Amino acid sequence: MTIAAGIDVGTGAVKAALFRVENGESSWLARSTLRIRQRDPMELARAVYDQVLADARLTEKDVDYVATTGEGEGVPFHTGHFYSMTTHARGAIYLDPEARAALDVGALHGRAISIDERGKVLSYKMTSQCASGSGQFLENIARYLGIAQDEIGSLSRQADDPEIVSSICAVLAETDVINMVSRGISAPNILKGIHLSMAGRLSKLLKAIGATRGAVMMTGGLALDQGLVKALQEDVAKMKDMKATILSHPDSIYAGAIGAALWGAFRHEKLAALGSLHKAA
Repeated sequence: MTIAAGIDVGTGAVKAALFRVENGESSWLARSTLRIRQRDPMELARAVYDQVLADARLTEKDVDYVATTGEGEGVPFHTGHFYSMTTHARGAIYLDPEARAALDVGALHGRAISIDERGKVLSYKMTSQCASGSGQFLENIARYLGIAQDEIGSLSRQADDPEIVSSICAVLAETDVINMVSRGISAPNILKGIHLSMAGRLSKLLKAIGATRGAVMMTGGLALDQGLVKALQEDVAKMKDMKATILSHPDSIYAGAIGAALWGAFRHEKLAALGSLHKAA
C-alpha cells in the first residue's frame, strides 16, 4: 500500500489531494484548496497539506510520497516534482477513464492536451500568454462589473443577446468591455460574449491537436465555470468536423493534484521495486 499526496501550486490557487494506492486501485483520502490572493504560495502549500493530513487523520510519517506540480518545485517538503501537463493528463483520466484529451484552463493560459488510455501525453497546444482567454482576465472583468466569481457562470447562462469580445490581447479586450458597459450591454450578455470568445480559441486548440472525437475533460480552475463549459459545448457543436464531447467534473480543479499524487505513488512503487526508497520526511 502507498499513501501519496499531490500538491498543485497554480497561479490562482494551491490544491492538494491525498490518495491511497493498493493493488492497482486508488482511492481518495482527502482534498483541499486555497486561493492565493497575494499570499505566499509556499505557505499555502504547507496549509493545504496539513489540512488533507488532518482530514484523513494521518501524520506526515504516514505519507510515502509528496509530489508537487505547477509552480510547486520550491515546496520544501516535497519528495518529487512532475510537469503540470503530465499531471493534468493523468488527473483527467482518473476523473473519466474514457477521456482522450484534457483541456486545462487556468489563471494565465488555456492548454489542450491529447492523451492515451494511460494518461500519457501525446501532443499539446497552448494559448499565447497575452490572450484574453484566461481565468485572470475573466476575474478582472468580473471585478470591474462588480460580480462575484461564483456568479459568473450562472449569469452567463442567462444571456439573451451576447456581445462577442474579439480582441486577442487582454488589455484591448478589457477596453472592449468598458465600451460595452457604456453602451448599456447587460452583464450576462457581456459575460456570455467573453465565454464564447474564449470557447472559440479553446476549440481551435482542440482541433490543432486532433482532439475532434471522444471525451474531452476540462481541468483547472475554469472547468467549474458552467458558463464557459456551456459556451464551449455550443462552439464545438457548431463545427461540422468536431465530434468531441466536452465534459467537466466537480473535482476538475484538483486534476493536477490528483495526477501528481498518482504519479508519485507510481514512482514510489518503482523505487520500492529497485530497493532505493526515499521516505517522505
